Amino acid sequence: MSSAPSDASRLLGSRIREERQRFAINQMELADLAGLHFTNLGKIERGQANPSLHTILRIAGALDLNPAVLLDGMTADMLPDRPHKVTVADLIRAREQGDQPV
Repeated sequence: MSSAPSDASRLLGSRIREERQRFAINQMELADLAGLHFTNLGKIERGQANPSLHTILRIAGALDLNPAVLLDGMTADMLPDRPHKVTVADLIRAREQGDQPV
């Protein structure tokens, strides 16, 4: 993980925190329900950790949410270390034109 939190991890964390607070439960309770350590959940909520797919699914399950709710609208552009901005559509278009994408 990069030293600065990404926009994506901050947004995910704030969504998890909002849902947890909506149910009026604390981090320890949600962490217990999700099978996580509460310090890990705290890092996720602060955007300081990038949870795995399994962790996102555990948290969403504990909150009785479709995980898509937590990830809605997020894009790769929200990641600070994205290697390049070329997409599959760009690659196909460049191939059809006989060019090399940058």
